[in-house]
Order: sequence, then C-alpha cells, then structure tokens
Amino acid sequence: MTEPNPKEVRRRNPIPPKDGLGFAVLALILAIVLWVATGWVMWMVKQTMAANGFQAFWADALLVLLALLPLGLLWPAVRGLRQARLARQALQSEDLIAARVHSAEAHTWAWFTLGYAGALVLFLLLVLFFIANNVAVGRTFFQLELIRDSFGLILQAFWVNVVIFLFAGFFSLIWGLVVAIAKLLPGKPAQPIRFIATFYTDAFLSLPSIIVIYLIGFGLPLTGIGFFRNLPLEALAVLALTLTYGAYMAEVYRAGLESIHPSQWAAARSLGLSYGQTLRFVVVPQAVRRIIPPLLNNFIGMQKDTALVNVVGVIDAFNQARIIASNDFNLSAVTTVAILFILITIPQTRLVDRLVERDRARFRQGS
Repeated sequence: MTEPNPKEVRRRNPIPPKDGLGFAVLALILAIVLWVATGWVMWMVKQTMAANGFQAFWADALLVLLALLPLGLLWPAVRGLRQARLARQALQSEDLIAARVHSAEAHTWAWFTLGYAGALVLFLLLVLFFIANNVAVGRTFFQLELIRDSFGLILQAFWVNVVIFLFAGFFSLIWGLVVAIAKLLPGKPAQPIRFIATFYTDAFLSLPSIIVIYLIGFGLPLTGIGFFRNLPLEALAVLALTLTYGAYMAEVYRAGLESIHPSQWAAARSLGLSYGQTLRFVVVPQAVRRIIPPLLNNFIGMQKDTALVNVVGVIDAFNQARIIASNDFNLSAVTTVAILFILITIPQTRLVDRLVERDRARFRQGS
C-alpha cells in the first residue's frame, strides 16, 4: 500500500487560516492601556504647567483633546476583534474561504492598531522627555521668548548660508561636468588629464568638508598672494565647497555619461559630429536628465554643509546662534537654525522623491 502524497492530502484537506482572535485581543488591550497612559501623561503636563505658573483655558482644552485622541485606536482594534470572531464562526461552519477573508481582515486591523500605537508611544516618550526635570529640556532648546527675540538676527545671517549655497551649487555643477568629461577623454594623449581628474576626485572625496574649508579659509590668505588675501571669507567658503562638491558632482556626471549606450556615441560620430559636439548635443542632455535626483541629493548635502563655514569666522546662521547662545546660556537660538534648515531641506527632499518615482514610472512604462 503506497503512502498518500502530501500535496494530494493538502488539496483534499486545506489548511485552515491562523486564528487571529488572540492577536486582536492583544491589540485591543494595548489600545486601552495607551489611552490610560496618554491621560496620565497629559495630567503630568498639566501639573508641570501649573507648577511653572502657566494656566490657560485653551491649553487645558488642548490637553483634554490629546488625552481623548487615543480613543481612535479602539475603532480598528474592535473591528479586528469582530473580524476574528467572524473567522471563528466561518471555521465552525467549514466555510474556509470566508474564514480566510475574515482572518486576513482581523490581522490587518490589528496591525493597523499596533502601528499607530507605536507612533503614539514615541510621541508620549517625547513629551515626557520634554517636561523632564521641570521642563529643563524645553527651556534649554525651546525657550519661546529667546527664539522670538533672536529670530530676526538669525534669519538675516541665514541668508549668508543661502547665498553661499547658491554660488557653490552653480560653480560645482560646472566644475563637476568639466572634471567628469576630463575623466572620460579617450585616447593615450589624454591619459595625463584623466590621471589628474581621477586624483582630484579621489582626494576630495576622501577629505571631510570641514578640513577643506579650514585649509582654504585660513591657508590661502596666509600665503600672502594678493588675490586670495583680499577675497572675503564668504568667497573662500564658496571656493572650498565648490572644490569639495565638485568631486561629488563629477562622479554623478560620470555615472550619467557612462549610462548612455555606446550606440548613441557611434551614431553621433558616424553623422560627422566631433567628440565635443557629440557630448554637447547627444550625450550630455540625456545624461543630465537621468542624474537630476542624485544631483539634487548632493545639493541638499551642500546646503547643510554651509553651516561648517563658521569655522573660518563667517557670520552665518549657526555662528550667529552660537553668539546668542553664549550670551544667554541657552540653545534655543541654535534650535531656530535647525528649524530653518529643516524648512528649506524637506521640500527639496520631497522633490527628489517625486523625481525618482517619476523615473521609476517611466522605466516601468518602457519609455
């Protein structure tokens, strides 16, 4: 007598879905616990505010609203519990299809509850950290009066960062393209140029930006050369960032140029175009279109590194904030700088994500 084939047994006796009732109950209990925990944290916030002499009706109303918000977790938890019970009933009636559907729904709603519960836990921990030691964290980093009084000075200094970023970004785009083309020059006569371009990119990709800024900002004026000695610190900072990020831009350009199929080069040369004309009219326009997202990522990195120019004495936003912080023994001014950088960086990050998604959609469509 032959043994039954396991596959045939599974076909005749399908495996029932996993019971999601325990998972759904766990999600419901977690939602209730977090509701209670949120109420306790909001009560702690109210006590801390009262101890510091801050009492306002709108603040109390906001705390009550925040304490009631976790009740929203009960809705998906209860739905998950209901779907788990329906799955059990379907199993009892031997309706495996309905049981699988309800079981999947139960797990989905339970995970929905757990996901939002995790976010709520992080929020509560952040609030507790903020009010710890009689709001010591809040007073150190978020003193509203100091933020308000210093905002004008910091915003004015922040324009220095913006100007340095714009000039360094423009020059690094041009310089990076020149270096990338130099690395791709064909033939033995261009071998020394390729070596110099490769050495430059390797060197500046290895150096931290702050070292380049320090060496150029302090070193070039010390040489006594009139041109460099008379340059303002902002111009030296632009030069340092251009040299640093020019190497990054060159590698991005090189990747884009090498991604163009060799047939494009051959077709252009067969039509009588010179090497320079092939780059200008055929290869570079296609390559730039492909490398816009990584170029924008380099721009974001450069924008943040403009805060490093304070090491050579440029009165940028961070340097201005440091002066205010040393005078008031408080870091709220530095928090203002952080907020300004966040406000101008997040839109660029979202733009990069959108461009990447557009390229992916175009690739999926085969265009």
